[in-house]
Amino acid sequence: MKKLFKALFPILVIALIAVAVYFNQSFVKAQIRKVEGVFWVFRGDEAFRHMDMIQAIKHYKKGLDLYPMHYSAWYNLGNIYVAYEDYYSALHAYSQAFRYNPKMMTARMNYGIVSSTKLGDFDKAIEQFNEVTKIKRRIISIPTIFSNKYSTKENKAIAYYNMGLAYRMKSLYSSNDWEKERRYLNKAIQSYKKSIKISPKRYDTWFNLAFAHHISDNYLEAGRCYCQAIKLKPYSYEAHFNLAVLLRHMKHYKEAYDEIEKASILVTSLDDSYNAQQYVAIVLNDITTSLYQNDKYKAQINRAIEIEKSESEENLEKEEKPAKKGLFNKKKKAKARKLSEKDEDKALREDFGSCPSMEYFTYSDEEY
Repeated sequence: MKKLFKALFPILVIALIAVAVYFNQSFVKAQIRKVEGVFWVFRGDEAFRHMDMIQAIKHYKKGLDLYPMHYSAWYNLGNIYVAYEDYYSALHAYSQAFRYNPKMMTARMNYGIVSSTKLGDFDKAIEQFNEVTKIKRRIISIPTIFSNKYSTKENKAIAYYNMGLAYRMKSLYSSNDWEKERRYLNKAIQSYKKSIKISPKRYDTWFNLAFAHHISDNYLEAGRCYCQAIKLKPYSYEAHFNLAVLLRHMKHYKEAYDEIEKASILVTSLDDSYNAQQYVAIVLNDITTSLYQNDKYKAQINRAIEIEKSESEENLEKEEKPAKKGLFNKKKKAKARKLSEKDEDKALREDFGSCPSMEYFTYSDEEY
């Protein structure tokens, strides 16, 4: 009996499988299509890695026709369409990606960026950026191996930042309606602040927050934020330039000149920056003219001349003791030679990263 059972067992298994397949033909067919679809998506991934975009599109489409729930394929397809500047097709692909995976932050983010920057649909962009900030993902952290905590937080910070940019653009396009312009600008400011709360060391966020305050005529907050941006990225000319414009408006011409001079040095080091260099030069000339026409600065110059004259007379008296002076100069030169390139770089960074005008942004608003 046992031998008979052993002989019949494989036949019974096959029979049961056949019955299951017969009564679940639609399920079986779906699984076959899924396997075939995954195969073509794999072919698409291979073509994508080799930068063969035409073949990648062809394979992804074939795979998605068979298995439309493959959200990664939709996402890659969206990226390819962006490269070809087919933005409407890209939006469709991204929307399918987060349709099948609602927690796919990158697909929503890209949808928002394309909507805002390429198609000018700020409302759809803001909607998706807002969705990114609401996504609650399970935090997985395995020390030294894997952690999604940082990427999740950064994606939300970037979403708030992009939301701020979108609201800023809405404000710009509402320039004929003062109330709307101010409302959207305030929403931009609040979005930037939320981004900074999550990720406080992003230069772009501080710079755009400063600019939003600047055009809102909130000079104190603008100055503080420009200084913070400069501290984070001392060699970026934009923050130095905008701070110079702000200081000029506030009639602090000496400090404005110092900042525009730094901007001028930095912008000349950039390639293909002729227009920016020209604009910086125009503002530099304007600030220089304002500076030398300023009575307060003229008084400072006169005092400096008097001090220099007095020091020159003292130096003439000290020439009677050349040995001591020579020894002092030798020590000073020897000390200067000991400065390494690292020390010099550090000193240069501290110079460009400092913000001496910060004191002007701690007064009460009534003074401006």
